[in-house]
Amino acid sequence: MCKDCGCSINSHTHDYDNKHHMYDNPSFKEKKTLEVLSTILSKNEHQAAHNRKHFNEAKVLCINLMSSPGSGKTTLLEATIKALKNELNIAVIEGDLETNNDEKRIRQAGAKAYQITTGQSCHLDAFMIHKALHHLDIKDCDLLFIENVGNLVCPASYDLGEHLNVVLLSSTEGSDKPQKYPVMFRKADVVLITKSDVAQHFDFNFEEATSLVKELNPRADILFVDSKNGTNIQLWYKFLRLKKELF
Repeated sequence: MCKDCGCSINSHTHDYDNKHHMYDNPSFKEKKTLEVLSTILSKNEHQAAHNRKHFNEAKVLCINLMSSPGSGKTTLLEATIKALKNELNIAVIEGDLETNNDEKRIRQAGAKAYQITTGQSCHLDAFMIHKALHHLDIKDCDLLFIENVGNLVCPASYDLGEHLNVVLLSSTEGSDKPQKYPVMFRKADVVLITKSDVAQHFDFNFEEATSLVKELNPRADILFVDSKNGTNIQLWYKFLRLKKELF
């Protein structure tokens, strides 16, 4: 569990006699615990506001990519960089517990990148992003992507200073994921349903997924894409061009 976000003391669900019974971890109700978590989030929000001011001054549109591991965030970025490299200058901040494998992939695709290895933290926070910016020159960038740590829970609680939140849902994960992880999908400006070309092999129900997302977040745009085969990927590029133009 994460060393600082409180996920290890949050609410849990258990099944008793075929009924879902919600209960709260008693430690999460302790005043001291709540005060610590409140302070962490408050300080993070202050730093996030500073980050956002920096992005605005640099005229860089910052996009936070969030999803569970293996949904295709890095593959999406590789395709995006290669397709738009003659139109938009793209930089990427990568987040993982260990390794700089994804940073290498991004650099090979043709974009500037910086890797954050969090060690034990299951999310990025605004302070990590601030430090990363000391190692990544964004003054000539149009788009800055932050590829958050693969996790459908904790990243949703931490403002990084981004302008847009994009949540990926792979067709290999199941169409009920929005119902299971509502906080993440409520925060999304865009939901990309990835690996759409193999959905039939995993009984993924596009209508169910769309309906569940819209119930949670009516304002979210939903795109069905496949970064490998290019299915509908032009819609994603069109979205990016439009958001940058309006920024």
